[in-house]
Amino acid sequence: MRDISHKLAFAHDGAAARYSDVFDPNNGTVQARVALGDRALLDRAVEVAKAAQPAWAAVNPQRRARVMFAFKALVEKNMDELAHLLSSEHGKVIADAKGDIQRGLEVIEFCCGIPHVLKGEYTQGAGPGIDVYSMRQPIGIGAGITPFNFPAMIPLWMSGVAIATGNAFLLKPSERDPSVPVRLAELFLEAGLPEGILQVVQGDKEMVDAILDHPDIGAVSFVGSSDIAHYVYSRGVAAGKRVQAMGGAKNHGIVMPDADLDQVVNDLSGAAFGSAGERCMALPVVVPVGEKTALALREKLIPAIEALRVGVSTDAEAHYGPVVTAAHKQKIENWIQTGVDEGAELVIDGRGFTLQGHENGFFVGPTLFDHVTTDMQAYKEEIFGPVLQMVRADSFEEALALPSRHQYGNGVALFTRNGHAAREFAARVNVGMVGINVPIPVPVAYHTFGGWKRSAFGDTNQHGMEGVKFWTKVKTVTQRWPDGGASGDSAFVIPTMG
Repeated sequence: MRDISHKLAFAHDGAAARYSDVFDPNNGTVQARVALGDRALLDRAVEVAKAAQPAWAAVNPQRRARVMFAFKALVEKNMDELAHLLSSEHGKVIADAKGDIQRGLEVIEFCCGIPHVLKGEYTQGAGPGIDVYSMRQPIGIGAGITPFNFPAMIPLWMSGVAIATGNAFLLKPSERDPSVPVRLAELFLEAGLPEGILQVVQGDKEMVDAILDHPDIGAVSFVGSSDIAHYVYSRGVAAGKRVQAMGGAKNHGIVMPDADLDQVVNDLSGAAFGSAGERCMALPVVVPVGEKTALALREKLIPAIEALRVGVSTDAEAHYGPVVTAAHKQKIENWIQTGVDEGAELVIDGRGFTLQGHENGFFVGPTLFDHVTTDMQAYKEEIFGPVLQMVRADSFEEALALPSRHQYGNGVALFTRNGHAAREFAARVNVGMVGINVPIPVPVAYHTFGGWKRSAFGDTNQHGMEGVKFWTKVKTVTQRWPDGGASGDSAFVIPTMG
């Protein structure tokens, strides 16, 4: 059995009092254990980061970008190894694991252009002989607390921008699938990143609280459930930190009567069931507009869902694999029962799904509910599994109101051929990320990722220029070079630019 330690925390002394099991979700066995760090470990890691960060911040942006270029090449070279390691702990199929890594690499590509985005503003002649300019400087030490569902992408979203802008970064990955973040940190070192700039500190709530309370950590980025996101945001801000905390979601797909239903069904199959639904940008709610649309969509959805192949994560023909833990499998199946108890029509039941030879694996079959209503808890809350719920709407306005009024506001999609309807929807829907005939509207890396309402706490989004702003602080300089003339009493009044 492998031990996953804090070997990328350069202050680690090799000792650990507590461990957590890491499972192989394909067969339910324990394949490794991860050492859980404490406040003392974090204190030592912060001291190492404090010693290393000033020199890294002084490295010019071009040289920091070269590390990003070298790291990108190393990740691409080791893609197969990383994808298999990711799949073995998370359970997502290999192709999906590679997509996880690739979406993270796209942010690294953005970071390769850090010299350009760090350029400040300059005004010559703002006043008599006075110039004004601004510069972006690193926060100092940042931290990222990342979830199990994207063990490569989200750590790269956070660490790439934080490091490229000159910060030291402490990464606390999920203890459920902790190996890929460690391997990525090793590749950063191989790419030329100085020791101490990126450290991986494993842990659970004790480590999270230590990060939120530590006075030398200036900014914290988090992705997880909404309740924990609110906790992280509140505790971090109370400690004087800059915090971005991304929470849960209940993304809706609105299907207009003029939509291409074959394309909709194809998109829904991937968006609702891909990665076993363990995505904050999954599409677990479909809203057909009009009874005719609902009946036609249902008729096409049922055979498409029944044709989905659930398999082990190494099955190249599988559409998705197991969920991450036995506890999460049970949670999903409990939500399915809740939907039944609340009166929704269970059209396809994914409970009790097993694979021959993998009977102890954490598999959940694809599930479809129809006639779901907005007062049901199974609709209100995030299930985070391969469960699609159909909520019928009579009109465009009713459909628009569903995601707009929901407690979550991460993503939404509209399927239509009508440009006016699309324009109205995009402008009016109360959700942070919108797809028009795009089922999973995750923005490209040079734009920015972030939801609204209980899907995000804080004022700044992930990656893109929003990420650069989060991991830096602005310094503005007003300068004058005297020409030798007398200044009189002007020093005693507030300066103006007249």
